[in-house]
Amino acid sequence: MDHNGLADPYVKLHLLPGASKANKLRTKTLRNTLNPTWNETLTYYGITDEDMIRKTLRISVCDEDKFRHNEFIGETRIPLKKLKPNQTKNFNICLEKQLPIDKTEDKSLEERGRILISLKYVSQKQGLQVGIMRCAHLAAMDANGYSDPYVKIYLKPDEDKKSKHKTAVKKKTLNPEFNEEFFYEIKHGDLAKKTLEVTVWDYDIGKSNDFIGGVVLGINAKGERLKHWFDCLKNKDKKIERWHTLTNELPGAVLSD
Repeated sequence: MDHNGLADPYVKLHLLPGASKANKLRTKTLRNTLNPTWNETLTYYGITDEDMIRKTLRISVCDEDKFRHNEFIGETRIPLKKLKPNQTKNFNICLEKQLPIDKTEDKSLEERGRILISLKYVSQKQGLQVGIMRCAHLAAMDANGYSDPYVKIYLKPDEDKKSKHKTAVKKKTLNPEFNEEFFYEIKHGDLAKKTLEVTVWDYDIGKSNDFIGGVVLGINAKGERLKHWFDCLKNKDKKIERWHTLTNELPGAVLSD
């Protein structure tokens, strides 16, 4: 609270677990008020069924201070499993002092954003069509608070190293739209032995590109990543689009651009 007895409040949203700034959203700041009305809509893109079961929305109210650290006012938490698809639910909740974060959250992989991928096995051409549609809430890698992202995909194992494809680079954005498709000529029966490695990078001129995050789809994956791969194998000639969480580590992957 400021010396005039009022505050400059704003609201911060954060999906837990998840240690990344990429999944934080905030409202604008309202000046000199203890009874703020925002009427703002903040949207998280790429929320999966797994997220709806596992994630909690943390809502924090803070007082903005230009000369010192912003002051924490209070917070509340809402498990996403309390919500139903396509239904607006209103909550009237008292704010509490800062709640402790579950220690197990610290052990989870850091989230670096979301990516929308489409898979389709094309019978006529005997191959896998991979669509890199868009990303959302990417981690900022540049000093200007943005990234210059592009996506790279491999179909592994890849002994000849011929399976690498790259999208175009999108400048100064954390929510790039690519809408690019790539084709791998491969027999349907061989797909069960393959994994698709998808990585997102920040393009830098004159120095090494920064790894933002990645995801691996395939027979050895888990959860949504495994289900997406299986659904593609089971449904030939049907395009299946799914959002996936990007993480800061990919087990077994060699992260070099």
